[in-house]
Amino acid sequence: MRVIGIDPGLRNLGWGVIDTDGTRMSHVANGICHSRTGELAARLLSLYDQLSDVLTEFAPDTAAVEQTFVNKDAVATLKLGQARGIALLVPAKAGLPIGEYAPNAVKKAVVGVGHADKVQVEHMVKMQLPGVKITGADAADALAIAICHAFHAQNAGRLDAALRKASA
Repeated sequence: MRVIGIDPGLRNLGWGVIDTDGTRMSHVANGICHSRTGELAARLLSLYDQLSDVLTEFAPDTAAVEQTFVNKDAVATLKLGQARGIALLVPAKAGLPIGEYAPNAVKKAVVGVGHADKVQVEHMVKMQLPGVKITGADAADALAIAICHAFHAQNAGRLDAALRKASA
């Protein structure tokens, strides 16, 4: 299964692609979509075009997007939400199933602690994807989101198998 993780951001939208085979994971690619300066609509269109190109190039089977957290700056939260809309729209338009994960759930899945800092997350991503060259903090977060989604998919597969076995 090929998974794309997406870390939404209006200025920098991180993405990371991994392949999974059972419990084995391998790095495929990662990067950051940078929006242009200027009006919001043009910036969102830029992110849309760049992320669409990533999906076309790497052809993931599924996507995972980090959920938005609300902070004290309502305007910043709204803009982040609009960038998150692009992060959901592009894989949805490609027909991909999408998982959504809270930041703490991603950190807990990758590091084992829900309040880990960015340095710890990046370190654990490098441990789980040996040899990976990470293009920046947003790409590291996106890879962590992809890893989190892969773990959840593995657990769901185990549960489905156990339920089928129990009902047989």
